[in-house]
Amino acid sequence: MADANVQVIDARGSFCPGPMMELIRAVKAAEVGQVITVLSNDSGSKKDIPLWAQKAGQEFIGVESREGYDEITVRKVR
Repeated sequence: MADANVQVIDARGSFCPGPMMELIRAVKAAEVGQVITVLSNDSGSKKDIPLWAQKAGQEFIGVESREGYDEITVRKVR
């Protein structure tokens, strides 16, 4: 994703709860409307991050599986 409004967090090599903690920090610092993509090779992230987004009232955009990792994208809505 080359969109200037997308922040990418490369959490590959970090395991639960690392990727989600990095995302939470980024969401707190982000402006409303900011899109954040987490790159993670921790299998729990693609299940845990969408659940967190729903509980936190953020918009879960989706998961794209790549070679050896997933791109998990969320938009800050509040």
